[in-house]
Amino acid sequence: MKKNPSAVPALGDTVAASAAAEDKNPARMKSLALLDAELVRPALWSAIAKLDPRVQWRNPVMFIVYIGSILTTLLWVHALSFPGDTGMQPGFVLAISVWLWFTVLFSNFAEALAEGRSKAQAASLRGLRKDTWAKKLAEPYHGAKWLPQQAPELRRGDVVLVEAHDVIPLDGEVIEGVASVDESAITGESAPVVRESGGDFSAVTGGTRVLSDWLVVRITVNPGESFLDRMIGMVEAARRQKTPNEIALNILLVALTLVFLMVTVTLLPYSIFSVDAMQSGSVVSLTALVALLVCLIPTTIGGLLSAVGVAGMSRMMQANVIATSGRAVEAAGDVDVLLLDKTGTITLGNRQASAFLPAPGVQPQRLARAALMASLADETPEGRSIVELARRGGIDERAAEGTRFVAFTAQTRMSGVDLPALGSSLDGEPVLLRKGAVDAVRRHVEAMGGNVAPELLRSADEVSRRGSTPLAVAEGARVLGVVELKDIVKPDIQSRFAELRRMGIKTVMITGDNKLTAAAIAAEAGVDDFLAEATPEDKLALIRQYQSEGRLVAMTGDGTNDAPALAQADVAVAMGSGTQAAKEAGNMVDLDSNPTKLLEVVETGKALLMTRGSLTTFSIANDVAKYFAIIPAIFVSTYPQLAALNVMRLASPSSAILSAVIFNALVIVFLIPLALKGVRYRPVGAAALLRRNLALYGLGGLVVPFVGIKLIDWLLVAVGLV
Repeated sequence: MKKNPSAVPALGDTVAASAAAEDKNPARMKSLALLDAELVRPALWSAIAKLDPRVQWRNPVMFIVYIGSILTTLLWVHALSFPGDTGMQPGFVLAISVWLWFTVLFSNFAEALAEGRSKAQAASLRGLRKDTWAKKLAEPYHGAKWLPQQAPELRRGDVVLVEAHDVIPLDGEVIEGVASVDESAITGESAPVVRESGGDFSAVTGGTRVLSDWLVVRITVNPGESFLDRMIGMVEAARRQKTPNEIALNILLVALTLVFLMVTVTLLPYSIFSVDAMQSGSVVSLTALVALLVCLIPTTIGGLLSAVGVAGMSRMMQANVIATSGRAVEAAGDVDVLLLDKTGTITLGNRQASAFLPAPGVQPQRLARAALMASLADETPEGRSIVELARRGGIDERAAEGTRFVAFTAQTRMSGVDLPALGSSLDGEPVLLRKGAVDAVRRHVEAMGGNVAPELLRSADEVSRRGSTPLAVAEGARVLGVVELKDIVKPDIQSRFAELRRMGIKTVMITGDNKLTAAAIAAEAGVDDFLAEATPEDKLALIRQYQSEGRLVAMTGDGTNDAPALAQADVAVAMGSGTQAAKEAGNMVDLDSNPTKLLEVVETGKALLMTRGSLTTFSIANDVAKYFAIIPAIFVSTYPQLAALNVMRLASPSSAILSAVIFNALVIVFLIPLALKGVRYRPVGAAALLRRNLALYGLGGLVVPFVGIKLIDWLLVAVGLV
């Protein structure tokens, strides 16, 4: 395309000024410390705002604590007005009430802190949205002058020219040109990337900036529907839906809460009966019963459960992966089958043509020229490497008028060109040049009445056994030879697959290569299985097969042909550099466009599940110490023998009850960092992992409360509060 001079020169100054302003104050994803003041201050106010009953009732466990806080506050007011009626000192009732309110506030604070991190990330993303000017081209855009138009006025299908230092106004597909693009505002990666027409690297994102050359971009979204807009919506904590596991755990927590509620309710008539029967002691107070109930229900996990879910999405965001919901993050933790593309994931991804291997009786130059011509319509890196290799050998690509190019597709796995019959000996029939997978070219040749020489098949097999990829080149019904493509397995990929195997996850390599090449690469990389000569339909069928067996499947993809499989997979990570169709089909987007990020996604998902399980174990285990603290305290006046259960030697019944309530509140605060950072995942077997977590969080949940309650009791006595 020949570019025209600017129709409105002032616009160029506007764009340049905008770019300069960005250089001075670039927007970046914020990386805030766990308890950064920028997060803590608004979280404190949000914790108070969340005391709204309409918010509290969404968490049944903490809603019980909320009701208990209100009840003890009313009991304190009653104790002040009628000191002799309650049987408890107003100061003690006030202390219980205050710490119950703190329990609710600490739970609100944990959730608000987790939401604050997501909101900070969303705010930094909003800073990337700018109302830039665009250089809109009229249709047909060839030879057209551009006219200035603001980005919010553009619509899907509009064509714009983006030159060096211009900001790309909205998401789109490159239809002409090659340029270096700075995507650091989106991905955080400082190195520029090349965007060009055709292939899987033609998608551009609004808000990024062209550094050199120019692009003609067809807009693929309307304002408000861009990738940046969707990213902001994805990280907003307010839009997080509860995951199935979280809902199931909530049901369990509610059931436990109801059990303890019924038990606590029956203790009052039991206490009245016991006092009448024993003619000693005093009836247990409502304040003590509320304290007992709050200490026995799973307030620790109940107060942190929502924060754990929000933090899981935030940790995924810190890894530069945008999850559409907590469901995707949680599903990643349950995945047991990983489908991985060979190129770029298992291998380095720079598969390049290395040699032309002609069939017997075929001149190398003839094979090279046929391969070059058949690859001109192939926009894949492999196709372009064939063109470059042939050009380095002195082959040109002169084509006569009437030449028809056949583009490469994932279905045919071939590209080619139909040359006019002029100068040929085929009686007016065009010359069909085809290049592609050996089996695809073989079917093409046989359909034309030809066949493939056994020597050529042996040559292709030898290439495959070396771990390289053979491509056949045909002229009409005759196969001229083979092109060898070389790729290298990543040096650290074997250890990663070994880790996944220890997790109990099956790895399946997907490739368009033939079975021999796929088997060689699979053996070298150490994957569990492979799917060779894969078409989009094959990928979709394989995912459905695993899902029918009750397995959860994860995969990555970047092309439009990956979209059906991404939509079917339980965890679908689309590359940020991929096509719009792939991004819309996936439930996660990797901004770094790193196919191996799927392994980190699985680890993050497992860490989320482990964190939730560990906190649940700790929460249930620490009830034991509270039994020994509160039960003797409320019944010792009626049954003096219960003093033997005071194994912590707490100073008094009032001190025992208050110490347990204070510990119950403070433990939420101390566990907030663990809930937000998550339990570190280790690639070990499920049984070993269970033993480790039971020892750490189960045994820890038993021991820590005994120590903590005793220390609080000692402190209360030391300062004379009880």
